[in-house]
Amino acid sequence: MPRCRLVRALFLAAAASLLPAHAALAVLPQARDIAGDYAGNLGPMQAKLHLRLNSQGLLSCHLDNQDQGAWVRCENVHLDGQSLSFAVPSLHATWQGSVSSDGRALVGTWQQQNDATLLTFVREAFIPAEHPSPIDGIWLSPPSVISKERIQIVIRSDHRGRESCIVDLPDHYTMGLECSHLVFRGDSLSFDVPLSGAHFDGKLSSGELSEAQEGPPAVHAAGQADRQALIGTFTQKTMTGDLSTQYNFTRQATALTGDVPIPGYDPAMPPVSAAELESVLDHDLSVALKTGELAPDKEAGVSIAVVEHGVTRIFAYGVAHPDSIYEIGALTKTFTGLLLAQMVEQGKVRLDQPLRELLPTGTVSKPQGPEITLIDLATQRSGLPPMPDNINLADMENPYAGYRAADLYAYIRKRGVARTSGGVYPFSGGLGFALLGQALADRAGSTYAALLNEQIILPLALRDTTLTLSSQQQARFLTGHDEFHHPAHAWDMDALAPTAGLHSTASDLLTWLQANLHPESLKALSRPPGVTLSAALLHSHQLYARVAANNQIALGWFYESETGNYWHNGATASHSVYVFFNPQGDYAAAVLLNTSPGAKGAFVERLGQHISQRLAGKPAISLAQ
Repeated sequence: MPRCRLVRALFLAAAASLLPAHAALAVLPQARDIAGDYAGNLGPMQAKLHLRLNSQGLLSCHLDNQDQGAWVRCENVHLDGQSLSFAVPSLHATWQGSVSSDGRALVGTWQQQNDATLLTFVREAFIPAEHPSPIDGIWLSPPSVISKERIQIVIRSDHRGRESCIVDLPDHYTMGLECSHLVFRGDSLSFDVPLSGAHFDGKLSSGELSEAQEGPPAVHAAGQADRQALIGTFTQKTMTGDLSTQYNFTRQATALTGDVPIPGYDPAMPPVSAAELESVLDHDLSVALKTGELAPDKEAGVSIAVVEHGVTRIFAYGVAHPDSIYEIGALTKTFTGLLLAQMVEQGKVRLDQPLRELLPTGTVSKPQGPEITLIDLATQRSGLPPMPDNINLADMENPYAGYRAADLYAYIRKRGVARTSGGVYPFSGGLGFALLGQALADRAGSTYAALLNEQIILPLALRDTTLTLSSQQQARFLTGHDEFHHPAHAWDMDALAPTAGLHSTASDLLTWLQANLHPESLKALSRPPGVTLSAALLHSHQLYARVAANNQIALGWFYESETGNYWHNGATASHSVYVFFNPQGDYAAAVLLNTSPGAKGAFVERLGQHISQRLAGKPAISLAQ
């Protein structure tokens, strides 16, 4: 689907922080036995687990929840006898348990940050129909001039005559998007894809596809020799109206697996200095610049800033310039985290202070039990859902536009401020930081934009870090692209600005990283907000909770113990960013890209990790894939 909203609908996960992906593991005889679909309840939320065998016989999986519009890939799936475990890096969570003796249940513990929750997945039994429906089967659309990505639809009917289907995007390694409201009457088929907000209408046809539309040879199933083509239209609501695209599907004998490629590594070299980095990247990015993510036809651009022992460099590739402006998405959380540390150092709030006390009087009542505090919001342990449920997502091009502070208050008034287990919801960062930024602004009697400007942006002289671009800045704003390299709409974050609303440049982020590397250099600042900035930066680096095996969380920042990096990433529908700083090695880098993360993960993140590994003299993840 052009500008494919089937994957774009995963924007909530993209905007949230994503940990590096690793290859799935486990090649054991029992793997085939447990592959299937499972359902479990994580607090009030139903989570579905889909275990699959890929083409190499390895177990892989993904989790989804249609109510929250969430689809996330598992990693490190490991089966050892009856023991099963997997990680969900994008949610900073792991599951560890065992397969029941009858194979019908997976009994274990969901560990997220410091919270552990019992979570049992029960297999969803499927008994196929004795006489399959004519529409049952595997349907694949070939690449077309408009959309180079294939779509696979798998439809099946059970012994009670109920039809079900899933939609796969194998070229983007996004598999198992469940359908709903499937209706097949006569030769007509229709269904919805809730995770993407798409609707499909189609018809079985006996006509031959034109030569330009031909895909893989059709497979003639018994009794269905005249029903090998499915012609239909996916329709998606956008800000300019309904977008409809026709696809021609042919019946297949076997399904594509959509295996995620295992990343390779370039050999280590001696630690690279900041002055040498551009020439090293000229070589390491050569394939990406010719035929990969930065190829000329992609209209992609990346700006890079690096500092190492005080030596700085800023350079760019593709259509970008060193001073190009980007949306920085969830990296905004690190600024909101520092804003909290600033107000703590100034004695205006406490980390353990209830959120309720900072909101306008009468917004929400005191709960009977534990309640959400500011530190809960900053370390993503509040138990809040990823996003409020009163956002109107009809416009997938600009989903948060028009969501105001009053809407945020209305949500928290209905939900309440009781602190539940952090494991109840997969990731509360988006909503949590929005509430944190709004609460701090309320306490200061200001707006989030004005408070951020006063407390951080002006003291650090960040000239291009802003929520709203001036006309001069708009001229340097780099047009963004979705994961399929089509032009994408910029986001208006409104009340969600404290979680993902900032724009910035490589130069400003370099200044930001240098301040984090050497907070002591700011002690000479004498204007009131700057006086506490050095102490606040140090405070924002304090580690409060473990979020994964090698990762801990500070006030917005993640810390990776294996590398010694503090890091964060961010993504919107049109841009992505990855930054890190390493106090021990005295180096840091920022990477900004005008493309949203894609099926292989975030290229900007792979590039950022590659730079970190080059600076440390370690084998570097390949950029040629």
